[in-house]
Parts: sequence; structure tokens; C-alpha cells
Amino acid sequence: MKFVGIVGSNAEQSYNRTLLEFIRKHFKTRFELEILEITDIPMFNQDEDWEAHFQLRLLNNKITRADGVIIATPEHNHTITAALKSVLEWLSYKVHPLESKPIMIVGASYHDQGTSRAQTHLRKILDAPGVNAYTLPGNEFLLGKAKEAFDENGNIISEGTVNFLESCVDNFIKYVQVVSKLRKPKPILPEDLYCNNPIATTITEVDPDDPEWVEKVAEITGAVSGNTYVRLDHGILTVDQINMFLNSMPFELTYADDNNQFLYYNNAHQDPSTMLAKRVPAQSGSRLGTVHNSLPANRMKNVEWVVGTLRNGNQEYVRTLVPNPSEHIINTHNYQAMYYPDGSYAGINEIVFNFKPWLDWYLETTGQSLVGGSVRPAAAAAADATSGASDAQGGPASAAPAADASSGASEHA
Repeated sequence: MKFVGIVGSNAEQSYNRTLLEFIRKHFKTRFELEILEITDIPMFNQDEDWEAHFQLRLLNNKITRADGVIIATPEHNHTITAALKSVLEWLSYKVHPLESKPIMIVGASYHDQGTSRAQTHLRKILDAPGVNAYTLPGNEFLLGKAKEAFDENGNIISEGTVNFLESCVDNFIKYVQVVSKLRKPKPILPEDLYCNNPIATTITEVDPDDPEWVEKVAEITGAVSGNTYVRLDHGILTVDQINMFLNSMPFELTYADDNNQFLYYNNAHQDPSTMLAKRVPAQSGSRLGTVHNSLPANRMKNVEWVVGTLRNGNQEYVRTLVPNPSEHIINTHNYQAMYYPDGSYAGINEIVFNFKPWLDWYLETTGQSLVGGSVRPAAAAAADATSGASDAQGGPASAAPAADASSGASEHA
């Protein structure tokens, strides 16, 4: 599961931030928690454009794609902070990411009673029209005497307090699992698979379907190659090293941007007939519509469904099993949404691989065997595209309309 935690204070020093950090560390094996700040968000003004503020776009995108939200609120004058109230105004005016979203409220304060009044007020706000959140009932975690509650490492000292927090979080996880079934996905609008809406990184001087797109665009942009160094987030590699790294992956990898242009695949020198998702060098740069133009109309709709589902944030990934006649192959495709720094949709990376060797290795290593003794490829393929926003148990959350809704440049035989 993926949760976001909202620090309900814009103060530099906040025990509510410390509380969320403790939750993030203590429950790291149960769920992923990303902590979001409200410090740089201006006071609500309906005359201003919310999209002009990076942190507001980030909050909206992160909340939309999260399985649940944990809000840690201080108490100021018997209520929540003005900063948090302002954020909730922004998130219930033109955008509504909290609608039908499961929310847990926690709070820390200097005083014995914790943040009881602020939490009561916050529950009323979250239930208001325009917000319409699903707030976990009961389970009030009120951390009083916050100055003495944490040790020097940010851990809650009292074992009884930790045990109660664990009980509340356990209930929230169950609540999320129940509430998630009530959420309706956003309707999928028609996808432009022919790249008619250039984005900032689109090279418009070359037709996307030009078979020499890579060479021509490289010349126009002065794209680096060879032993030129590239600084990445956590490393410095040459272009040659990046290519070697990607080509050594035991997967077929592709990338299509948010303009639905197919930009890259690894192992470009591999014989297409040996690939699980057949691709050829001339397809790099092509429109997704062109890549899939040999598909019947109903299967092209599957491509639109995958892209639209990930673009909307209805799911973070889509997984499919593609039918294969060989008992030695379980043809697995994973379509994963990618995001810009503000959390908005940036395209799809697709991973294609034969799951069978991994499964065989796992069973042999652990001394286990499958019920029935073997995998039935045809039967497995019938359970075609299962995915979830982030189902920690590994179970399906929903199903795609067909198993061959490839976002990459592939036509499955």
C-alpha cells in the first residue's frame, strides 16, 4: 500500500512531522508513506490559479494516486492550523483529491489532552461537501506532552503508546481495504495515440514515424553518446555505461512519454523474433497509434485503456499475462506510470519478461511446489490483466479488458 502523510503545520519545528516520520519508519514493512509539507502553499484565494503553485499540484497528484492519507494535525486555539485549513480549501474548490479517499487523523501537542478538539473539527471539515473524504471512525490517536514523548532518535518512548498506535494503524489498513472497493475510477477519456499535442520535450522538426527518427533527432539536439558523462540522481555514468546497464537487464524495457510517443526500448540489436514483445529499431520515436496500427480496433481500445488508466491515476500499474503456447514461458507485462517532479503523469515504462524461470528458481530455493504440480499457461493467461494501486498482499484490485494492451511498440503473436 502507498499512503501519503500530510504535516498539518507550516512551522519549521513540528512534533506532528516527527510523529509522521515515526509512523513511516515503524510501519515501513506494512506500507510506504510519503510525507508531504504544506509550508510553501499560499493562503487560499479563489481568484488565484491553483495550478500556478508547484506544491499544490504535488499534493493533488500524490493524494489522487495514494491508497490512503494520514493527516497529523496540531491544535491551535481548539482547532486546526490556519495553514491546514487553507490547504483543505484549495483541495476542495476546483480539484477534489480527497473525495472518497480513506483518511486517518493523528495529532501531537504539548498538552495532556493531545489534539482532541482539533481532530473533532478536522473530521467535520473532511465530511463537508466538496471534500467528502472517508475518515476512519474512532481510533483517535492523541499524543500529549509531545516534548517528552520522543527520544533523541525520534522514536516514541512509551511502549503502551506505540501499541495503541499499532492498533489504530492496523484498523486503518483494514479500513482502506474496505473503502477502496467503494471508489469509482475516473472515466477514461479518448487517448490521442498519434502525438498531436507536443509536450516540452517533443522534437517537432522530425516526423515521429520517420524510421530514421533516432539519427535525425540526435543530430538536431546534439544528443551525447559514447564516453560522455551523464549526471543521474545518484551516480555519474557514461552513455555507453547506461546502454550496457539497460541492455544487461533480464527484461525487455520500453518507454512511452505522456504524449504517447514511443521513445525507447533496450536490446535494440536483438532479433525481434526472439523477443516476447517484438520491436524493431525503426519504431523508436513512433506514435503509439502507428506502432499498434495492425491491431484490430477492439485491441487498440485496450491500449487506450491502459494509457488512460495510468494517466488518470486509477491504478499505478497494469499487469498482464500474454497467452503463449510454450509451457516454459509465462509472458508477463508490467505497465508502470511515471511522474514528473510535481507528481503529474509523465508516461509509461513497460517491463516484459518470462516469469517462469523466476518462479522455478523461487520454488526450488524454498523447497515448495505449485498446487497441481505445474503452471497451465492458457489458464494463467485467462486471468489476463490484474493490477492494483498498490496491493500489499499482491492480490488483484481490478482487471484490464484484455491481456495484450501493450503500451510499448509490440504486437503480440
